[in-house]
Amino acid sequence: MNASFLRSFLFVAAVCVFASLRSAGQQAALPATTEGDFVVKNFKFRSGETLPELRLHYTTLGKPLRNAEGRVTNAVLILHGTGGEGRQFLQPQFAGELFGSGQLLDANHYFIILPDGLGHGKSSKPSDGRHAHFPQYDYDDMVAAHRQLLSEGLGVNRLRLILGTSMGCMQSFVWGETYPDFMDALMPLACQPVEIAGRNRVWRKMVMDAIRNDPEWKAGEYSAEPQQALRTALDLLLIAGSAPLYMQKTSPTRDAADQYLDDYFKTRFAGLDANDLLYQVNASRNYDPSTQLEKITAPVMYINSADDFINPPELGMAEREIKKVKNARFVLIPVSGETRGHGTHTRAVVWKQYLAELLEKSAH
Repeated sequence: MNASFLRSFLFVAAVCVFASLRSAGQQAALPATTEGDFVVKNFKFRSGETLPELRLHYTTLGKPLRNAEGRVTNAVLILHGTGGEGRQFLQPQFAGELFGSGQLLDANHYFIILPDGLGHGKSSKPSDGRHAHFPQYDYDDMVAAHRQLLSEGLGVNRLRLILGTSMGCMQSFVWGETYPDFMDALMPLACQPVEIAGRNRVWRKMVMDAIRNDPEWKAGEYSAEPQQALRTALDLLLIAGSAPLYMQKTSPTRDAADQYLDDYFKTRFAGLDANDLLYQVNASRNYDPSTQLEKITAPVMYINSADDFINPPELGMAEREIKKVKNARFVLIPVSGETRGHGTHTRAVVWKQYLAELLEKSAH
C-alpha cells in the first residue's frame, strides 16, 4: 500500500498532520538509510497455505553491534500500522525527534530496522499478481515473517526494543508473548491487548463489506479499482483516524471542512488497491493476546491517547489487561493541542519522555 493510504489512516489526515510538522531544515541529520529485500522460501501461513517466495522489504539505519557472546545489543524494531510501510518513520515528527545525534534512538548508536509488513509496502501483497488468491495472512503470520527477516536475513538474534504503532502496537504484544526472550523492552502505542470487537470490529467490517459488496470488485479480479468501495473505505478510515479537537481547530467553518474533505479524496485515491486494503484490515481477525499476556517478561511501556476513536479510554480495557503483564506501565495521554487522535502514536514529541524512561529501566 502506498504512502497516500498510510497517511489517511496512520497519520490521521495529511492536512492535520503535516500542518504540525517541523520543516525539513529543522530535522536532525540522520545517517544514510539502506533498503533491501529478504526472500523466505516456502513460507507456511497459519491458514495452511504456502507462498513459494515471500518477499520482505526493509529499511535500516545504523549498524548492528555484538557483544563478546555474539549477541546483537543495539537493534531496534519499529512496526507500522495498517496500510503503512517502514519508511513512514523517517518523517520529521518521528525520525526528527528520535533518530538524530544525541537523541533517544540515535542512529549512530542503534541499528534501527523499519520493515514493510507482510501485505504492505514493497513486501509481498495481493496486488503483486495473486489478487484474492493471496494467502489469508494474520498478525501471527506477520510476526513470524519478521522473526525470519531478523534472524535469517539481518542476522539479528536479540532486540534492544520493539516499538509498534496501531497494528504494530498489537503485533508488539504478539511478539512479547510468542518470543518473550527476544527483546529487552516493548513499547506498544495506540491499541488494545484484547480481541477486536465492539465498535472497533464494526467499522473494520464496514470497510471490508464495502469492498466485497461492490459489484466492481468482481471477487478480487477487477481490471479497474472499485471506486465506490474505496470511497466508502476512505470515509470510514478518515473518521476512525480523526482528532476532534485538532480538526475543529484546523477546519473551523463549514466551507473549510468541506474543502478539507474534497482535498482528502483528491490525494488519497491514487495508488489504492482494494485487495491490499481488504487483506490489511482482515489481518486483525484472529488477534487476541489477552489470554497470554502473562507470558510477556520484557518491561513494557504501553501508551494510548485519550482522543483515539479506535481505542477510546472509557472502555477501561487497557488499564485492566496491562495488569496481567509483570513489568508494565500504562500511560493515557490526555487530549491537548499536541495530540492527534489515533495519529498521536507517530508524533514522538508527545510521548518520547516515556521512551526515555523505558530505555533507562531496561538497560543492562
